[in-house]
Amino acid sequence: MKHSILLIAGILLTVLFLIFSTPLFESLYYEREFSNEMYNQNLYLIVAIVTAVVAWSLAGIYYYVINSVSFSRWYHWLLMLAGAAVLAPVINYTYPDSIFSDLGYDFGAQLFSFCMVNLMITAGLFVIASFSVRWWSSNCRHTPIPE
Repeated sequence: MKHSILLIAGILLTVLFLIFSTPLFESLYYEREFSNEMYNQNLYLIVAIVTAVVAWSLAGIYYYVINSVSFSRWYHWLLMLAGAAVLAPVINYTYPDSIFSDLGYDFGAQLFSFCMVNLMITAGLFVIASFSVRWWSSNCRHTPIPE
């Protein structure tokens, strides 16, 4: 029962993140022209979806695909966290940058700063996803913190 509540809480927090992604991102990084274009092109939602999908996917891969005794230490989990924290910002830099380039804008520096904020959010969502799904893993359920 406790494990199901944690899964539901993780899903609920992720849905709230998706719903309130624009105010969250703008409260953490706001630059007028850049933020206006991110909003006008509906890129905040796309960035939020990519962030959530990467965080939950890599947590799922760690706990259910890899799921190995030899890969069940805290530093292996940290490696997956680092992978998620790098992969999502790279995708979330590349896609908006291509859209901005097509529109004739050069927001490279602003986009890089925004992606640093996205890195922290991705890490947080990965932790939430990990604690939501780890309980049903046969080998890695005690990673990163034992029960």
